[in-house]
Amino acid sequence: MADEGPRPPRSPSPFARGAVVSSIALQARPITGRPRLPSVSVLARFVAPVLLIVIWQIASSTGLLPERLLAAPVTVVRTAVDLVEDGTLTKAVSVSLRRAALGFVIGAATGIGLALVAGLSRMGEYLVDPLMQMLRTLPFYGLIPLFILWFGIGELPKIVLVAFGVAIPLYLNTFAGIRSVDGKLAELARVQRLSRGGLILHIVLPGALPQTLVGLRQSLGVAWLALIVAEQVNADAGLGFMINDAREFLRTDVIVVGLLVYSVLGLLTDALVRSIERRALSWRRGFLAH
Repeated sequence: MADEGPRPPRSPSPFARGAVVSSIALQARPITGRPRLPSVSVLARFVAPVLLIVIWQIASSTGLLPERLLAAPVTVVRTAVDLVEDGTLTKAVSVSLRRAALGFVIGAATGIGLALVAGLSRMGEYLVDPLMQMLRTLPFYGLIPLFILWFGIGELPKIVLVAFGVAIPLYLNTFAGIRSVDGKLAELARVQRLSRGGLILHIVLPGALPQTLVGLRQSLGVAWLALIVAEQVNADAGLGFMINDAREFLRTDVIVVGLLVYSVLGLLTDALVRSIERRALSWRRGFLAH
């Protein structure tokens, strides 16, 4: 048989082409991070709290932990149910939430506004930053007598105290975030002929957002601490008043219920900010965020 010479390569079948494309796509797929950890690790986080509650209950049942010092977990749960049923806890939570919300709004506006003044102007920094650095060292309890003298014994001193606690962390973090914005971005804004408002809106605020969100989480924690202090003084409603009233009658179960509600509210607000942080800063997720 005569030599026919080298044969031209046959085109691959559609099935073969599909397999090749799928293989290339799998190889080119970007690595999105480590696989999710199993749900066992999530459950493991609850081991220590559950173990603590069990030890607490055993110590109370055996008499090692007297009721006058700390009520048993079962007693605390029963008391919480009773307080919800008679409306006492619901009313106290609503009053405290209103105070915390008003104080937070006022403090957040003040802290971020002062941070913009100090961060965007050298003269503003000279005028604002020294005062804020002095105020951040003042303890809450030291301000209560002055606030009572200035604002009376009504709602205003409580709201002002919460606002003060919120403003300081937000100012410090927002100011640091503004000053950490890359100066090359400001040059880019000049090239693009952005106005002063456009520079703040499109360059400064997005650049300072990560630090501002950190300050937001810190300020929410401080807000609840300030509220606890404020509601211990001349209050006639709220969680702090409920705890203070329970102290007079040695009701440790009511005190524990109030403290637990404070902690739950703090955790919920922190989780809300973390959710906002994940959405707002999704562009900078690293491999640890997956």
